[in-house]
Amino acid sequence: MSSATDPAEARAFLEQHPDIETVDLLISDMNGVLRGKRIPRDNLRKAYRHGINLPASIFALDINGNTIEETGLGLASGDSDRVCRPIPGTLMTTPWLRDGRQAQLLMTMEERDGSPFFADPRQLLRRQLTQLRDQGLTPVVALELEFYLVDRRRDDSGLARPPLSPGTGERATQSQLYSINELDDYADFLDEIQQAARAQGLPLDTALKECAPGQFEINLLHSDDALFAADSAVLLKRLIRGVALNHGFEATFMAKPYGDEAGSGAHVHISLVDDTGRNVFASDDEHPLGTALLRHAVGGLLELMPASMALFAPNLNAFRRFQPGLYVPMAPAWGYDNRSVAVRIPSGPNVARRLEHRVAGADVNPYLLVATLLASIQHGLTHRCGPDAPIEGNAYEQLPASLTNSWQKALDLLAACAPLNERLGQAFVHVYLANRQAERDAAMRTVSPLEYEWYLRNV
Repeated sequence: MSSATDPAEARAFLEQHPDIETVDLLISDMNGVLRGKRIPRDNLRKAYRHGINLPASIFALDINGNTIEETGLGLASGDSDRVCRPIPGTLMTTPWLRDGRQAQLLMTMEERDGSPFFADPRQLLRRQLTQLRDQGLTPVVALELEFYLVDRRRDDSGLARPPLSPGTGERATQSQLYSINELDDYADFLDEIQQAARAQGLPLDTALKECAPGQFEINLLHSDDALFAADSAVLLKRLIRGVALNHGFEATFMAKPYGDEAGSGAHVHISLVDDTGRNVFASDDEHPLGTALLRHAVGGLLELMPASMALFAPNLNAFRRFQPGLYVPMAPAWGYDNRSVAVRIPSGPNVARRLEHRVAGADVNPYLLVATLLASIQHGLTHRCGPDAPIEGNAYEQLPASLTNSWQKALDLLAACAPLNERLGQAFVHVYLANRQAERDAAMRTVSPLEYEWYLRNV
C-alpha cells in the first residue's frame, strides 16, 4: 500500500511562508550525500500527495556520483524508478540560502508496493527501531558532530588550511581546546548556525572549540525518536556547510583533513527506556556502570565492532583518523568516564545513565551509524553478551591496537559477519559492500604525490 502523505502540512507551510519560491526535496545516499530535486512552490502539495520519482540507483552512487553497477541497482535492473515520500516534520526554510526564499524537505524511498525500500539508509534505521520497540524498548539518542573550518583558498601546494580568523585576521596554528576566545572570534558564524537551527526546529545543545586549528564541535540534544535524531544530524551538516560559505570559509566533515592534527568524530549517546519510561540502563543501586542490560548492550557493541568498521569508516580518508593518542579508539574496550575507550559510560546522574559510542568519523552516514549501533545493541541483549572488565586509565597503554585501519579488511569483516548481515539485511549489505568496494578499488588506482616524492627516484 502507498503511504501518501497528507498535504495539509504543505498547505500550512506555504501559507505561513508566502516568500518561498522553491523547495529542495532531499534524500540521503549511502555516503550521507543529500541528493534529490528542486521544485517550484506550486508543486509542493503534489509531492505530498503523490511523492516524486527517483531512480533506485541513487543508492548505488559513489562519492563522486557515479553509479556502481555491481550493486545491481543500475542498468541490470533497468535503472528503474521508485517513489520517494515526504518525511513529516522535515519541511522547513533554509534561511542561509537565497534570502530565505528557499525551503527543504527530507524524503524516503518506497518499493513499488509501498513498503520500505531496502537500500534506503533511513528505512534501515526504521527497521532497527521497529525491532527494538517490539521488545518494549525505545532508544534515546543524541549525536555530537565535529568539523573543521577551512580557507576557501588552498595553500601553495593545493592543500587545505585553517581560515583567517574573523576576529583577529590571523590564521590559527594552535589547538586551543575549549577556548572561549576562539568562540568569540567566530561568534557571528556560530550565532547564524543557532538562528538557522532555531528556524528549522533542530535541537542544538552546545558548541565548543575542539582540539585542532579551525576545529569545532556542535552537539544535538537527546531525543526519544532516533529517526528524528538522525534526521537532525543530516540536516545540521547541510546547515553548517551553508552558513560557513556565507562567512567566507568552508566546513568539512572529512574524518582527517590534516595528517598531524586530530580527526573529526561523530559520537553517539544512547540509553534505552521501557514502556513505562524507565531507563533500563540505570541501576537501582546507582552503580556507575549501570545494569546488566547496559553491560549486554556494551557487549554487543564491542563484539560486532570490528565488523562494523566498514560502516563507521566508510572511505579512504576515514581510516587515517585511527592513530594512537588522538582520542580515537584503537581497540574494542569500554570504561567509566574514560575518553580513551571505544564505549564510554559518561558520568552524571543515575537517571541519565547511558553509553557513548566514540568510534565513527564525522564523515559517516548518520542513519547507517545509528542503525548499526542499534543492531549491535539488539545482538548484545538477545545473546546476553558480556564485555570484559572496564578499562581504567589509558587504554592506549593497556591494549594493542586491534580495530583495523585497512579499508579492504574492514569490508571483508563486514561481509563475513553473520549477525550484521542478518540484522541489517543481506540485500542491503550486498549493495553497501559493492558500493564501497568499487570506490576502494578506484582509490587504489590513484598514485599520490607522496608516493612520487618517496619512491620515484629512490627504489
